Amino acid sequence: MARIAGIDLPKSKRSVIGLTYIYGIGKATAKSILEKAGISEDKKINDLTEDEVTAIRQIITNEFKVEGVARSEQQLAIKRLMDIGSYRGLRHRKSLPVRGQRTRTNSRTRKGKRKTVAGKKKAAAKK
Repeated sequence: MARIAGIDLPKSKRSVIGLTYIYGIGKATAKSILEKAGISEDKKINDLTEDEVTAIRQIITNEFKVEGVARSEQQLAIKRLMDIGSYRGLRHRKSLPVRGQRTRTNSRTRKGKRKTVAGKKKAAAKK
């Protein structure tokens, strides 16, 4: 069982894919980490020796911001946008899409479940 940055990596996956389970590491970063450590991308997490896991762990801790540090940095960047009152910050505050997507239809992930608004009632005819 390989445990790096507080995450248990899946045993049966290739090492390049397994590293992407760590927040802040994508496929390109995983490839560069394995290249620096001198490990093949095709090697499974299960097959990694303790020395190889230690080398990967060392590279990640010295060169990358991952997990808690990366998450808090992301939240601080969003908070800064909201504090300065930028357009993107306002969109974050209202829980609307930030990157120019349409909101008349779609955008349900950001807006949440539909809140039905009743239609306007017609006024009763006078006699």
